[in-house]
Amino acid sequence: MWMRKLKIAIVEKDVLTLQKLLGDVPELKEEGEIQEAFYLLKEATAQMQKLKDETLLSMQQVKKNVDFLRSTDSRSFKNLDIRL
Repeated sequence: MWMRKLKIAIVEKDVLTLQKLLGDVPELKEEGEIQEAFYLLKEATAQMQKLKDETLLSMQQVKKNVDFLRSTDSRSFKNLDIRL
């Protein structure tokens, strides 16, 4: 059951379920199960890293956009000084 849930979480890229499953790894006894779990966990780790990198790039782009918008924002005048 755990292995099936892990496969589904990997396919769906469900980060929350992956975290939950990684925190609750059952004791595997058969060699085939251990090998399959190893490869699935390796894939899950690769996906998590990829999502992390994509998030970082998105955050950096948002910061650049905000900085650009701030740099093009017109100055606001807080008083009525008409001498420019």
